[in-house]
This record gives sequence, C-alpha cells and structure tokens, in this order.
Amino acid sequence: MGSNTLVTKSISLEQWGIKNSKIHYQLPAAELQHITVTSYGGKETANGTLAVNTGEFTGRSPMDRFIVKDEVTQDKVWWGDINIPFEPAKFDALLTKVTSYLDGKDVYVRDAYACAHQDYRLNIRVINEYPWSNMFAHNMFLRPEESELKDFKPEWTVINAPGFMAVAAEDGTRQHNFAILNFSKKIALIGGTGYTGEIKKGIFSALNFILPVYKDTLPMHCSANVGKDGSTAIFFGLSGTGKTTLSTDPERALIGDDEHGWTSNNDVFNFEGGCYAKVINLDADGEPEIFNAIKPGAILENVILNPDKTVDFKDTSITQNTRVSYPIHHIENIKEPSVGNNPKNIFFLTADAFGVLPPISKLTPGQAAYHFISGYTAKVAGTEAGITEPVPSFSACFGAPFMPLHPTKYAEMLSAKMKETGVNVWLVNTGWTGGPYGVGTRMKLKYTRAMITAAMDGSLEAANKDNYHVHSVFGVAQPRTCPNVPTDVLSPRTTWNNDEGYYKTASKLTNAFKNNFKKFEENASPEIMAGAPLKY
Repeated sequence: MGSNTLVTKSISLEQWGIKNSKIHYQLPAAELQHITVTSYGGKETANGTLAVNTGEFTGRSPMDRFIVKDEVTQDKVWWGDINIPFEPAKFDALLTKVTSYLDGKDVYVRDAYACAHQDYRLNIRVINEYPWSNMFAHNMFLRPEESELKDFKPEWTVINAPGFMAVAAEDGTRQHNFAILNFSKKIALIGGTGYTGEIKKGIFSALNFILPVYKDTLPMHCSANVGKDGSTAIFFGLSGTGKTTLSTDPERALIGDDEHGWTSNNDVFNFEGGCYAKVINLDADGEPEIFNAIKPGAILENVILNPDKTVDFKDTSITQNTRVSYPIHHIENIKEPSVGNNPKNIFFLTADAFGVLPPISKLTPGQAAYHFISGYTAKVAGTEAGITEPVPSFSACFGAPFMPLHPTKYAEMLSAKMKETGVNVWLVNTGWTGGPYGVGTRMKLKYTRAMITAAMDGSLEAANKDNYHVHSVFGVAQPRTCPNVPTDVLSPRTTWNNDEGYYKTASKLTNAFKNNFKKFEENASPEIMAGAPLKY
C-alpha cells in the first residue's frame, strides 16, 4: 500500500514563493500524529487513534466553493449556485497572499496520487499548514512506493492553509474561508477552514471535470464491490440511504466506498486510497468494518472522548458530522488494486420517507438517467419543530456539490454505458414501508440485503422476467416475487392497506420530482424525459 518510512528526498517550494519554510516531506503517519498531539492540540484515544478538532468548520461550505472561469472552463462548466465563478486575476492575487502566509512556517508536504487504475493516475502534491491535514492526505489519496518518489512529477497541487483568513472585499471570496479550483494552473487552493473533507472533495471535483472531458470516463459518487465471479456492483446513494452498509459485504471485496471512475473499457476504479466515514452513533455490531478500522493510523474528527479516552459516538455536541478517515487497508476484505471490471448491476439507494417507492424496481436506461439526475432521498420528519411530514431531498448525480458539468452530461454517459454493457440498474428503497415516516416502519435490512443479493445473482430477474408489474405511478418495473422476501413486501401499495392514502402520497412525491427536474429539462433528451414518473 505504499511506503510509510521516512524518505530522504528533499524538495523545493520556491516556485510558490515559499522559500523560508522548514519543509517536512512525506512524513510517516505515526510521526505526523506525534507532532499533532505534542504541538497542535490533538488527542489520542484509548486504542491510540488520533482525534482532532477541525475548528470553526466541521463540514463543507458549498457557498464558498469556486471555480476559476477562464478559457478552459467558461464554456464547459455548469455555472450557478453550485459552480460559482472566480476571476483569474483574483485567484492569482489570493494565491500569492496564501503562499506568502505559509512562507516561514513549518509546512507538511506529501506526494500522492488519485485513481487506482494506472492509465488514469493523477499525481498530486499536497502542501499543508497542519500536520494532521497532511496525515489526512496520506490516508485518503493513494500512496506511491518510495521508489516512485525519486522522479515524481505532480500534475495537480493542493495548497491548504486553514489559518489564512481571506478578506472578502479584497480577495473576491464570500467570507474568510474558500476552496477554489483552477483548471488552467491545476491548483486546488483552500484556506480559512480546517475541515479536511475540502481537500478530498477538491480533487474529486477536479476529476469530475477531467475524466469526462478529456478521458471519456464517467466519474461517480458511489461505492463499488466485486464478487468472487469477478462481477462488479455499483452503489449510489446520499447520506442515510445505506450505501456504506450495503456495499460492505463479507462475500464481496470492496473496491472503494465513495468515488469511482467507469472507463471506456468498462473498468471501474477507485479514485482514493482510503475511506472517510461518518461515525455518528457508530457501534461495533451495526458497522463492524468501520468500527474496527478506527485504530492507529486513522484520524477521528470532532468526536468527544470519555474520561477513559474511549469515544462517545453518540455525543454530537461539536457536530453531527463526526468523521473518521483511514487508509483502505484498514478494511480486511478489499480488492487490490482497487479496480474492478465487468459491471453487472447498479443500485440507486433512496431512503423514501414517504413510503411509496417499491423496495426494489428495475429501471430502463431513460428511467435510470432520470433518477440519476434527480438523486432523490427524503429527510425524515420530526427533526425540527413544526415539521410533520417527510421532506424530499434531491442531489443531482447523487453528488451535486462536486459536479462541474451539467448533470445531463453525466446521465447521458451512464445511459450509454447501460446500453453498451447491458448492466441492470435497480432503484432500491431502504426507507419506509406500510406508510410514511411516523406511520409505517423502516424496511428491514435483511429484506433489502436479500433483494440486492437476488439482483446480483440473477435470481430476481429469472423469477420475474417478462412478468414485472409496471408501477402505475412511477412506471418502474416492480418484481412480483423475490427469494427470501415476503411477496406482500414487494408492493408498497399492498403494505399501506389504504389505496387512497397511498396514491395521494405517491402523487405528492411525483410532483416533487417534476418541480425539481424543471431546471434540467432544457438539456435533457426525449429518452431521459420519458423516464419520468407516469403520473403527476
């Protein structure tokens, strides 16, 4: 998994104007942890895992994410509230200010790369103000062997200065924090925030532009695993839909848990060398793989420690977005290298708190593109005073904040992949059955696992071929039978036992789909539009 020993190579950062700094290059994780604990306020848990507080920001700040608008990006990026333009001259001035701020400080530098497939490898140099940020880069990016470092040539550079505060009126930012991508200069510039996820998502966002525009490769915000027969499965899903849980399967090797590319040769590869998992309410029985990955080498963020230095995973007094990053080899059953081929099944996971979507249904290419662009799940009612009903939530391509191109570009690539490979796409509702949240119950995990297993081993298709029920509202192919799942569970209308209430609620959800999709209609093909629900 790459060397973790101290290398002797020395580097210069003079091209960035950093001439008077002590450069700590390619330090091992253990040394970075020691420096963090002794000099940067880090703590160690009972089992020796590093715990840090990221400061003011405990999550991403989407309104402070920018892309430099220049000749490379101006006609390709989907500009708007997600991809906010930044002036090239303002970027150059801000870059000079950030590197001047870093000059004279101890800086931590790491050479790493993204993309496990050698044909798509992207070399990265990460320059960090803080040692634990550099340890995060060690965990999350792929780690070169020491022999590869001698002639290492970075293509992209991440410059990360959490302690630098921008002056919005002068620097062109919205406030003092920022994360800016410059595709001409191949720089991700991050300042004013200690949240490490900005480092990971900066490179992810860059690849979401680079791969489709230059490499004919579909980037995906998804997890992936591979079976003993060599078939790859892909899992899309927003937070709370079960993506990590369902893709972690003792019978299948994990390719990766968050970010992947699907090549023109139909290989699926992990962008990353690690995992960045939520740990709110984590317990050893529910998610043993993540729980057991929290050991020396991992970094816990914004958690509270008990007096005995164990972690109180239920304590959200700092944030609900408590996290852990760890290198992928902290998971036992992984695919090495993190590349799979022969994709056979794609699962769109949604926690439908309205309780009206079937627990599993098969999608046509047009429907798959429509639901991919929609990226639907639902927020549970009752989390805020006065909210008594579920709230629909849509994130295009299941990762809108990281997609520089128009969502239909990614959806059309997905449709083409489906037709080329014959891959099956399934919409899986891990949410409610028997009624909406507050009336019905959450779908049993054992039933969802059985449905996914039956989809992957072919028994679901065999049992329903030419005999699917076409759902009268959503138009999707709903199986009538599934091994190890009670038949009545497969029909959401049946589980409600209230036809009028069911159809009224289903109509409400389809209206939400329609209203959300209005902003995409102008760029959507007739096939994609035909994938919409049948009734509104």
